[in-house]
Amino acid sequence: MSEEIEQQAGAVRTRAGAVAPVAGVRITGGLLRQWQDRNRRATIPHTVEQLRAAGNVDNLRRLVADDAPPPYRGRYPFLDTDLYKTLEGLAYEIGRGEAGESEREFFDEVVNLLERVQAEDGYLNSFFQDPDAAKKPWEDLAWGHELYNLGHLIQAAVAASRRMGDDRLLGVAVRFADLVVRRFGEGGEEAVCGHPQVEMALVELYRETGERDYLTQARLFVDRRGQGKLKHSIFPPEYFQDHLPFRELPSVTGHAVRMAYLAAGAADVFIETGDRTLFEALERLWDDMVAAKLYITGGLGSRHSDEAIGDRYELPSERAYSETCAAIATMQWGWRMFLATGGAKYLDVFERVLYNAYAVGLSADGKAFFYDNPLQRRPDHEQRSGAETGGEELRRSWFGCPCCPPNIVRWMAQLGDYAAAERDGALFLAQYADARVETDAVALTVETAYPWDGDVRITIERAPAHPYALKLRIPAWARGVTLDGEPVTAEDGWLTVERRWAEGDVLRLALPMPVRAHGVHPYVDAARGAVAVARGPLVYCVEQQDVPADVDDLVLSPADIVSANISGAKISGANISGAKISEEPAGAVVLRVPASVVTPASAELYPELGTDAGTSGTADVSAALLPYFLWGNRRPEAMRVWIRTQ
Repeated sequence: MSEEIEQQAGAVRTRAGAVAPVAGVRITGGLLRQWQDRNRRATIPHTVEQLRAAGNVDNLRRLVADDAPPPYRGRYPFLDTDLYKTLEGLAYEIGRGEAGESEREFFDEVVNLLERVQAEDGYLNSFFQDPDAAKKPWEDLAWGHELYNLGHLIQAAVAASRRMGDDRLLGVAVRFADLVVRRFGEGGEEAVCGHPQVEMALVELYRETGERDYLTQARLFVDRRGQGKLKHSIFPPEYFQDHLPFRELPSVTGHAVRMAYLAAGAADVFIETGDRTLFEALERLWDDMVAAKLYITGGLGSRHSDEAIGDRYELPSERAYSETCAAIATMQWGWRMFLATGGAKYLDVFERVLYNAYAVGLSADGKAFFYDNPLQRRPDHEQRSGAETGGEELRRSWFGCPCCPPNIVRWMAQLGDYAAAERDGALFLAQYADARVETDAVALTVETAYPWDGDVRITIERAPAHPYALKLRIPAWARGVTLDGEPVTAEDGWLTVERRWAEGDVLRLALPMPVRAHGVHPYVDAARGAVAVARGPLVYCVEQQDVPADVDDLVLSPADIVSANISGAKISGANISGAKISEEPAGAVVLRVPASVVTPASAELYPELGTDAGTSGTADVSAALLPYFLWGNRRPEAMRVWIRTQ
């Protein structure tokens, strides 16, 4: 193992039998690399600028000022987390040697401030440490988010330690975590945080340090939920996943981000303890979510009022909340379920979220964001994203509650962490991208134009002398898969190739990507009688700019969809149907689908069937569909994922 990879691996510990993540993956090209380049070039500098302008840095600096400090800036007491998430992303970029000097300076500046601001007992929160704060530390666990803050601090600290070899932030996190163990550990106050997140962070801190108290604390937080330990306000216990013990939850429920973070933390606890009662609940909740509560884009959360998941099959398109943070949380949960089981089904969902519900949250230029991610935009829609007044009608450069932008930053920077894993002398290729993968046992390169193309070339650079298995994920949508030109069949989503490898050996995996037409379960009233279009892992949509008629009058035939014209489009600086999408990489695939324009015969909202239920006329047109993650980069006009079939 190279010195660089050994440093990155850190002291990660996982229970025997679990799949272990591979730290030695570097994405070298393709769409994911283009996203990471954009993150480094545009999104990170923009985020740092916004954090300074919004006062996040000054909220720390004011606590060590020599004169009378200015008031805390911001509406929420958890704004330190936006710094922590950004530091986590920066740790990856600095560790790769790709961060700029200003980003390195920002990292050092914030870490130095955190060291100075932290209280003697380890407590750290720029809102509650203000002597004039309206509430005292630990006074309002439902909304204070102090433990949520700690969770993001730990994740940033572990990233800095593993990726940079810099333990300054880890020292800060350990002191705060030790305070939490003393206060809320065994024999201490039986409490939980209103916003789960600290659970998975504490498990990761245990893996990094070997200190079992952190794992015990994570387990306690999971086990205490639903035991009446949290004082609720504003929303009922269901919002906080606190109405029932975790193991008794019949379905994913409440605030979508909280739910998925809690499940991810519980999955981490299972991986380390082997508690089957936790796994049984996790598997039941996951399967229920995928079967009845997840959007076709992988988005989670259908209600704006409480950012909640909603009932089974409650999946409205134009009112989909589908928060970007919920997409990241869902991927975190799915990845941990894969590590716990080796199951490919979890990675299929991970991939769907990655290329759709997550990717759509960031603009093509990397400097504007969606907070919520609907699957439809009406022609007269004027509500701003994030439930805030003023600003742009589509994406915004920042939010009063800016949890999503820095979350995008950190996740984009660490995409390589979710490409491969190892277990029992086998390497799992979990996601396909141009990459170099290196472990103790094997080194290989992956070359592919995925997700635009399903051809994957794998070249062995180093391998053991004994037989070694490569496990290639075959997505559930893939049909007619071949390896080296021969038809193959996957078993439980994996194609296993085991042999004695030699340097220079090549595998050529072909995942055909025909255009697919997807219907919807009849209980999903919001999309009944409509069709969605997909190809490979990408869901497509139609924007008003790309059709010569109102999108609400557009009608597609599933039979016509599967024979759509597939064309590459040089999007950067080029046109799609006469409308420019800027700053997106070349090579995006656009679908041209034969369509009809069918206008209503009656203007009545509820015409009586059998009288005016016909149509006033039809016309044939061609509709250009583009990947859903690219919508919202032009002028604000109508958009649809689900398109009429009649």
